[in-house]
Amino acid sequence: MQTTPEIDFQGMEATPRARSRIERHIDQLETRFGRVTACRVVVKAPGGRHRTGGLYEVNIRLALPDGREAVVERTPPEDERFQDFDFALDDAFKRARRRLQDQVRRMEGHVKQHAEPVGGVVRRLMREDGYGFLEGANGRELYFNRNSVEGNGFDRLEPGDRVAYREEEADDGPQASAVRPLGERAPL
Repeated sequence: MQTTPEIDFQGMEATPRARSRIERHIDQLETRFGRVTACRVVVKAPGGRHRTGGLYEVNIRLALPDGREAVVERTPPEDERFQDFDFALDDAFKRARRRLQDQVRRMEGHVKQHAEPVGGVVRRLMREDGYGFLEGANGRELYFNRNSVEGNGFDRLEPGDRVAYREEEADDGPQASAVRPLGERAPL
């Protein structure tokens, strides 16, 4: 880490035990990801506030290369477990780990890209078996099933209906998913 972590206790004493637990969590993040350049942790002790009275609140801000951040800022849910300092701390750092993982994946280019929906035309339906085939934008026939059609739209589909869909690779080859009827008819 390029800077010393900042740890701020609000409404409570900064005990050596509490500081040590936080530093251990920070060390684990840094050991696992090694990309943290700065860290700030704010622990708010239980107070008499209406919404969060009696609950610890832990906010974490992790600075990463290229100006990116992983941030955990939230009011704890109405859950009595957040009355325990250790539970609140562990929960916040679990969330920080997840956000840090997501940022590292983005930085390394490992984020799944979702295909944009394209247009097609329903060509055949096997309604009683719950599947059908559509002709894709490139003229190729693609399988789709009842569960891949939005809502209960499968029961209203007819051959010739235009649909938007996403193509995905399945075990048996490409198929259509996220099929959305467009309410238009194409010539058969």
